[in-house]
Amino acid sequence: MGLLVDGQWHDKWYDTGKTKGEFKRELSQFRHLIEPNSSEGFTPDSGRYHLYVSLACPWAHRTLIFRQLKGLAPHISVSVVSPDMLSHGWEFDPEQGLEDDLYHSQYLYQIYQKADPHYTGRVTVPILWDKQTQRIVNNESAEIIRIFNSAFNELTNNERDYYPRPLRDKIDAINAPIYDNVNNGVYRCGFATTQAAYESAFKALFAELDKLEQHLSCHRYLLGDQLTEADWRLFTTLVRFDAVYVGHFKCNQARIVDYPHLQGYLKELYQMPGVAETVNMDHIKRHYYFSHTMINPTQVVPVGPALDLDSPHHREQITA
Repeated sequence: MGLLVDGQWHDKWYDTGKTKGEFKRELSQFRHLIEPNSSEGFTPDSGRYHLYVSLACPWAHRTLIFRQLKGLAPHISVSVVSPDMLSHGWEFDPEQGLEDDLYHSQYLYQIYQKADPHYTGRVTVPILWDKQTQRIVNNESAEIIRIFNSAFNELTNNERDYYPRPLRDKIDAINAPIYDNVNNGVYRCGFATTQAAYESAFKALFAELDKLEQHLSCHRYLLGDQLTEADWRLFTTLVRFDAVYVGHFKCNQARIVDYPHLQGYLKELYQMPGVAETVNMDHIKRHYYFSHTMINPTQVVPVGPALDLDSPHHREQITA
């Protein structure tokens, strides 16, 4: 993250709440949609859109997964930033093959400035960019995955639906506590600046994980036997948990591997076609441990842990 104010970069990669040391996440500002008859002109055209992501970021990771699952790789290009996020925020590293393929920018905030020279706000990934109008379509991952889920179906002939209309209320209902307590909960633990704020987030996180473990003991997925966006939103946090959140964010009551059903569920999702190639554990560990100098001032990146995500998961017997 970072913050642009009056055109000047501020080295502020997170925002801490003003009360009780709680971490507060700001809302994304670009919220356009892509639709066949878009009144804004954002129509689902092949080759028109570009995705800016970090392989380390769980929010950006969601969009890469949906790009794979929905067969959008031939239609939506991607640029990946460096895992290092230091004094200028997200940056590109051409020497490592991590470059802005469109404009050869040095920093991600330059993309926000290209879209709006007067932009003031957080500089985050993912960004869904329109090459035709040189505008940001959307920088909210929850909305980008829904765009990918359905907007390009006629182009790809991929009708798999991870947000089916009959289940939308249930998906939204289960997304809410998982977001608050797990997806964002790990950050509320890691970025808390008081003991009370940390312990509150910690208790909520593990209470939610306990509920999920119990739920998955008798349900294949979060919504029974149908795989939905709710599962993929949870997955990107689970896959980072043991390698980063346990130690770096002090979420150390238990690891995901200590939960038999959550671990089996994580492995099943990881092994689905195309998903493993969206997971880059080197980028993930490097980003958190090297970039968060407030938490890890030595910037030493741990070698472990060894993660066993490729072995059989034995979940075929679990049904709703």
